[in-house]
Amino acid sequence: MPDYTEKQKIVEEIKEKFRGARGVVLADYRGLTVAEVTDLRNQLRAAGIEYRVLKNTMIRRAADEIELQGLEPYLKGPTAAAFAEDPVAPAKILVEYSRKYKAFEIKAGVLENRVIDADGVSRLAELPSREVLLAQTLAGISAPLQGMVNVLQAPLRQLAYALEDLRKTKESAA
Repeated sequence: MPDYTEKQKIVEEIKEKFRGARGVVLADYRGLTVAEVTDLRNQLRAAGIEYRVLKNTMIRRAADEIELQGLEPYLKGPTAAAFAEDPVAPAKILVEYSRKYKAFEIKAGVLENRVIDADGVSRLAELPSREVLLAQTLAGISAPLQGMVNVLQAPLRQLAYALEDLRKTKESAA
């Protein structure tokens, strides 16, 4: 059994994980085989997501120390936490995994230091990824600009067509 200083070190580590992550998903992994857990860990690692099995008392202490309210009801039974900078990525992978394996259950999530329930995590998983949202935003911004460029180029094109017509007329007259 770890002594007090080791426990405090673990609590400090969990606090740093909560502070550094924009998205955290808590899940109950009971009922999964070792191979299924290994597959899940590999998927999360490939996406840059840290996945750890943690003691509820340690999570509770860390949450209390960083004043994260509302996590207490979800800290029952075994708890695994996925920490990521992208708030949508862990939700997408873990919700998909919970659909594939009914034994795997999403408990809750933490989004920008706010606790959300399992339904909130599922809704979060339906959002497009950060990259897709950025691409959509850029497309929305660039479309009007592209239209404006076309409008501004129209008089120049018309002048070029008029000059070409004048050149052809002079050539045929000569």
